Amino acid sequence: MTERSLATVYGYPRQGPGRELKKAVEGYWAGRITAAELEAAAAGLRRAAWRELTDAGLGEVPSGDFSLYDHVLDTTVMVGAIPERHRAAVEADPLAGYFAMARGTQDVAPLEMTKWFDTNYHYLVPELGPDTVFTANPGKQAAELTEALLQGHNPRPVVVGPVTYLLLSKPAPGVEPGFEPLSLLERLLPVYAEILASLQSAGADWVQFDEPALVQDRPQEVLDAVAAAYAHLGGLTRRPRILVTSYFDRLGAALPVLAAAPVEGLGLDFTGSAAANLDDLAAAGGLPGKRLVAGVVDGRNIWINELERSLATLATLLGLAERVDVAASCSLLHVPYDTALETDLHPEVAGWLAFARQKVAETVTLTRGISRGTHLIAEQVDANQAALRARAESPLTHNPAVRARTTAVTAADSRRISPYGERAAAQRARLKLPPLPTTTIGSFPQTSELRVARADLRAGRIDQAAYDERIAAEIRQVLAFQEEAGLDVLVHGEPERNDMVQYFAEQLDGYVATQHGWVQSYGSRYVRPPILAGDISRPEPMTLRWTTYAQSQTSRPVKGMLTGPVTMLAWSFVRDDQPLGETARQVALALREEVADLEAAGTTVIQVDEPALRETLPLRAADRPAYLEWATESFRLATSGVRDDTQIHTHMCYAEFGEILAAIDDLDADVISLEAARSHMQVAHELSEGGYPREVGPGVYDIHSPRVPGVEEVASLLRAGLAAIPVERLWGNPDCGLKTRGWEEVRSSLTNLTAAARQVRENPTG
Repeated sequence: MTERSLATVYGYPRQGPGRELKKAVEGYWAGRITAAELEAAAAGLRRAAWRELTDAGLGEVPSGDFSLYDHVLDTTVMVGAIPERHRAAVEADPLAGYFAMARGTQDVAPLEMTKWFDTNYHYLVPELGPDTVFTANPGKQAAELTEALLQGHNPRPVVVGPVTYLLLSKPAPGVEPGFEPLSLLERLLPVYAEILASLQSAGADWVQFDEPALVQDRPQEVLDAVAAAYAHLGGLTRRPRILVTSYFDRLGAALPVLAAAPVEGLGLDFTGSAAANLDDLAAAGGLPGKRLVAGVVDGRNIWINELERSLATLATLLGLAERVDVAASCSLLHVPYDTALETDLHPEVAGWLAFARQKVAETVTLTRGISRGTHLIAEQVDANQAALRARAESPLTHNPAVRARTTAVTAADSRRISPYGERAAAQRARLKLPPLPTTTIGSFPQTSELRVARADLRAGRIDQAAYDERIAAEIRQVLAFQEEAGLDVLVHGEPERNDMVQYFAEQLDGYVATQHGWVQSYGSRYVRPPILAGDISRPEPMTLRWTTYAQSQTSRPVKGMLTGPVTMLAWSFVRDDQPLGETARQVALALREEVADLEAAGTTVIQVDEPALRETLPLRAADRPAYLEWATESFRLATSGVRDDTQIHTHMCYAEFGEILAAIDDLDADVISLEAARSHMQVAHELSEGGYPREVGPGVYDIHSPRVPGVEEVASLLRAGLAAIPVERLWGNPDCGLKTRGWEEVRSSLTNLTAAARQVRENPTG
């Protein structure tokens, strides 16, 4: 019987099973390996991934999705949109210039970084203006396509689509207000045409254009731009066949536009809220004469697929398109590599999980079922049903005491005793901080000595007492430096913590930790999201010991540092068998106990970080009010049990904050710190224009770059902040935690920060 369908994926984890890419990239940055050795390591990882995917049964593999840092930055290089300040470096040494755009240099600022839709992946934001000149540079795409073809695979180049690329861009510095990058579409399309012609010449049969920006609410002018873009590209005579893919949500109004476009294929997500694509596709008349790539395996979460449900979806789709292929819902970049690496997981939980390799296998199984008959996969379907039943019935997933406690929560539990004005007066009287107080966000550099000590403890080379003394010594060193630098509110530096979510997850019942479940966050930064598998409770205090120890070593206030409930969900692989709001409430109640213990021990400032509040915002406006209601309620539930004179801080990282200013206000935190250095204090002005009434710490030190900001640079940013926020409500702090930076740059940067704050206190206007 001729197979009607093939299995494919849109992308695959770049790092390799042992994070080999991270080691190679950081080795190049440190000068331990050459550019040629880095390129060889990257090529080896690509070859291994393609071989793995083809051997697993994929009929078509992605090419060009591999990146040394970020695929959007790769697209910027591909279309020649190099910012002027980086052009000379890129022309002199393309690889060094590429990394300079990502990380900056001491003299040149990097591109801004922000979240990739509602994921925890960060991309580098293209900077465009009316004078931007695009030039085609398809070398990377063509070379990787050729690599795959020579190795006997069936590759499909993956490219960020032209509309999404422009919608994700921002006006370059100095561009007149009101400029819209999408206005450059007509100028960009000929470059995409050149790239298509080049890929056809290199042997491409299909090219994948990713257009995830179209799953967001878009006005008619954007839909018109989509129609114009694909009418142009689809009308070219020298091109491969075009597959336009979307993911993360339903396409909505963009679906009939793309269905009518002169392209040969469309890729749709059919998982979660995007399952609505099924009805929308039927209402649009299907895709007669076209290829449909059906994303029925969840590419963002780690739970096994419900094969019977996916088979039913695929059976319906077979009547809506000329050809239906099976895929994960999005690139598998967002999940870990392989469950087989996890030898320490509870065996019952392990049977509920599917990482990238397992999701590929699920995709192949589903393809076999719809192509050759479900009787051929009956054994796999039966095993899948048994695993799903085991998870639903397991005592690991249900704790009656936790559920009773969440049911008993009242509205009063999530509100502070007094309004902000009264609290602020009480806090000023208790803390006695100067105007424009300075602090850091929480973590200090995780040195190689700390990592060695942690490894030695795990391996039994040192005992717990020796490890604890190493942590105590590190805390003393961090405190001494902060006092010497002149910071006003101190932190203990978090030397005992491996990750801001994992550290808490390992101490909460209901979470499961992995050993090798690494996922790329940005560049060479990888995180190990824990797995939120069951009901959440706190067996014992989590941070009390080291916070109180740090406070005993100094007379200045030391912040208690916690991770908020929304971020604990967003940066975990969260259970999908109950509403997110219910899970968030369970986490909030566990954190509320921790906050109470810290306050009772004398902690006067407690920071509950919520960097994921914005990134978890649903992509569709209609879904946002319900999300923001449970998200802000869970934060307040965690933090509202304290006295008026206990100061509650929160922190948020790189994101677009303008859309959630009302929600930020509704958190009712006394102080909020936010990323602002790369965006030049834009968020401070947004908060001011929105009437935000509380204290604000817009970041003045970009910690994602090795640059050390000078005193005048920081002072300039602080004065820009003062133009929006009055001095009695303004703080000075870095953008984010300092865990990934080195001590030398941290010492210089924080010393400059405090010097700048003193300068601005004395001379606010400069």
